[in-house]
Amino acid sequence: MGAGGPRRGAGPPDGGWGWAVLGACFVITGFAYGFPKAVSVFFRALMRDFGAGYSDTAWVSSIMLAMLYGTGPVSSILVTRFGCRPVMLVGGLLASAGMVLASFATRLLELYLTAGVLTGLGLALNFQPSLIMLGLYFERRRPLANGLAAAGSPVFLSALSPLGQQLLEHFGWRGGFLLLGGLLLHCCACGAVMRPPPGPGPRPRGDSADDAPGEAEADRAGLRLREAPPGGRTRRRLLDVAVCADRAFGVYAVTKFLMALGLFVPAILLVNYAKDAGVPDADAAFLLSIVGFVDIVARPACGALAGLARLRPHVAYLFSLALMANGLTDLSSARARSYGALVAFCVAFGLSYGMVGALQFEVLMAAVGSHRFPSALGLVLLVEAVAVLIGPPSAGRLVDALKNYEIIFYLAGSEVALAGIFMAVATKCCLRRSKDTPPSQGAQGGASDTEDAEAQEDAEALPAGAEEPGSLQALEAPSPGAGPGEPKEEAEPGVDPESV
Repeated sequence: MGAGGPRRGAGPPDGGWGWAVLGACFVITGFAYGFPKAVSVFFRALMRDFGAGYSDTAWVSSIMLAMLYGTGPVSSILVTRFGCRPVMLVGGLLASAGMVLASFATRLLELYLTAGVLTGLGLALNFQPSLIMLGLYFERRRPLANGLAAAGSPVFLSALSPLGQQLLEHFGWRGGFLLLGGLLLHCCACGAVMRPPPGPGPRPRGDSADDAPGEAEADRAGLRLREAPPGGRTRRRLLDVAVCADRAFGVYAVTKFLMALGLFVPAILLVNYAKDAGVPDADAAFLLSIVGFVDIVARPACGALAGLARLRPHVAYLFSLALMANGLTDLSSARARSYGALVAFCVAFGLSYGMVGALQFEVLMAAVGSHRFPSALGLVLLVEAVAVLIGPPSAGRLVDALKNYEIIFYLAGSEVALAGIFMAVATKCCLRRSKDTPPSQGAQGGASDTEDAEAQEDAEALPAGAEEPGSLQALEAPSPGAGPGEPKEEAEPGVDPESV
């Protein structure tokens, strides 16, 4: 997954079945990011039927997003234990069941538990495994693959928002929720194509006699980290929290927290803001489609741009530039009231929002490397969940109290712009300074300092010649006579994809 991560045989295929995996990631990303925003089309009907304010109704989307992000560590553990495919199949069933049950809700609390908690959990169990599997299939074309997969968000947002409006007009919000629940069953089909990439050779008989099928996939994917205690027997580590000590991870986590406070607020409030400004309902819903159309072009284009040889080492600065552009767009459009001004805002917002979406996970992959990406992704999503629970609900409460959207756009823009400034300054002053120190011999290949220390401990704990297949030491140890960048042959046992 990382640029310097371990290679399986000749490395990730960068194609082949990976294109089917990329298509599934495209759909999953579209549901994960587009669905919570598209549900906002139903808010006015929910407010009328339940006699609630906007802030109370907005908790449906906020809880859904919080579950999507907050259950990241849980998803990491489940993927490590059972594998990507089973977790995604169960997640698709949960997401669908949540919306179906929400169509029978009689109280807002029931909506929180069904559409919020259950559907959000199902989307989370699909979203994170799809990103992990995408990283296993692409390395050289990884920025482009991330950009194409991220384009699923605007495509689905531009389609789900008008679809939700039509469902609301013809079937009411209950019928709309029921049909959207059936639509979410497509996540199960996407999970079914998540076949792990083939290994370089036959699998030894005694390699995983006690392992569950998902554990075999986790070994091959580099998802299960092993530690060797003094007794010499390895123990499995399902979540690598030691990544929190990595300076690059800390910078990224703080950036994501600040970003999540304000990034989603304009998109969630946009439709109702336009309706309050006198824009007809159909035209107001179409504003989200405009954001989506621009976003569709921006994400693949930015992914391809980030993959250029001259720009890929500086992807963190490109990410910070995208954040500052998004924040400045919110600040400059806070007083937009006419439909033309709102359309201009949607174009600028969609462009900067697409750049952020295309780069966010590429920056994390480059920062922490391949071994730690699953755990780092889960922990980052947990940090982001806290911000999501603070940002949109607070914005909705301010709208109810002040009856003014202008202050909301100022706050959201300031938070996102601050995130971009922090990312750029921290990367320049902290991370670049640490890179000036000559790396240790074990750090070759992109591993972090903590990762090298753990690999050294494993080497001391295991007897000579007793490296366990699938362990970090077996993955990183170079073969005699091999160059520093060449992997050890047969470092990981092959697995028949059909056995997972």
